[in-house]
Amino acid sequence: MGRAPVVIEATETAAQTHALLRARAGFNINQLAAEYRALRASVLRLWMDDCAPHAPDVGDMIRFNEAIDQALAESISFFSTHVEQTRNLLLGMLGHDLRSPLQAIRMTASYLAALNAGHHVSDAAARLIRSGGRMQALLDDLSDFNRTRLGLGINVVPAPVDLADLLADELDELRAVHPHRQIELDISGSLKGNWDGRRLQQLFQNLIVNALKYGAPNTPVRVEGHGDATQVRIDVRNQGPVIECATLARIFEPLTRGTCDPPTSQDDGGLGLGLYIASEIAKAHQGTIEACSDATETVFSVSLPRAVGTANGH
Repeated sequence: MGRAPVVIEATETAAQTHALLRARAGFNINQLAAEYRALRASVLRLWMDDCAPHAPDVGDMIRFNEAIDQALAESISFFSTHVEQTRNLLLGMLGHDLRSPLQAIRMTASYLAALNAGHHVSDAAARLIRSGGRMQALLDDLSDFNRTRLGLGINVVPAPVDLADLLADELDELRAVHPHRQIELDISGSLKGNWDGRRLQQLFQNLIVNALKYGAPNTPVRVEGHGDATQVRIDVRNQGPVIECATLARIFEPLTRGTCDPPTSQDDGGLGLGLYIASEIAKAHQGTIEACSDATETVFSVSLPRAVGTANGH
């Protein structure tokens, strides 16, 4: 009834503290709920025995059941939050600890490739380098995903950047990786601003690789950049299957992947985090990202204000 004693300087309710202790003790959520079920049954049984031969007051019994339900809801919510945070921390530590052996593998592969010890060794080294690069990209996505789930956001360090140069460099690299695909770049106006160039390169790479993966293989991927007085807009366009409205509505959610129709060799089995991380990078720059798709083409558009203060970096 709102008249319970208030514990001074308590940061958690009794139900939340109970949930935290049970999570640390290795209980699962079903065991947590079973304790409340046992508590409710035990109290009601003792209560009825104490009131016999009369029935307990109905109003008091309703309030007691409401209190148990409230405590159960608080415990489950706090328990789930703690378990999710622990899982994200574990994944973050795993991703961090895997970087060192992966770096050793990539460096060794590069050394083997430089030895020029025959095409068999060179081909094997090249496969190791490509596989290591894909593993590195997966670890980077996992690390960024965990940062956002832990409430840390995407880390950005703004500095003067010319997106025209950045896009040109990125497209040169992608053309080398996809020699049979046509990737076009069209720039109008100045694309200079204050951003984190490394993060924006990651954003545009995710969008362009996505367009290459799901676009029709015999059609070009077009990247268009336009700058006005206050902001810069980058559009990545491709032709191919229409993205359904239901998929389009959640396309920037984590662990969401489109369907490749028909499947292609470029479908590398990623985690489905690329577009989510792209949207988080745009948000970290106080920008926006959106997607639209029809029978003509699919377009991903990024709008960025020209200046992002250092205070917005996490």
